[in-house]
Amino acid sequence: MIQAENVAREINSLMLEYGAKLDASVALVKTQCSAKEFANYQKAVGTVMADMLLEVMNPLYEQHPDLKPDELS
Repeated sequence: MIQAENVAREINSLMLEYGAKLDASVALVKTQCSAKEFANYQKAVGTVMADMLLEVMNPLYEQHPDLKPDELS
């Protein structure tokens, strides 16, 4: 996917940051919105995060396995 180690490291850092922010947004919606809104939002964010993992992060980790965080192993 990405050959350059420095670019791969930056992308990895950004993907982890975005994942954490998405998690925080789900927590916010859970505490501030209706159960129906939360369920719909959680599903939508889950789709985004799955796409990030499958389409960006996993291919990145295949090429740069040293970047893969332990919690994703």
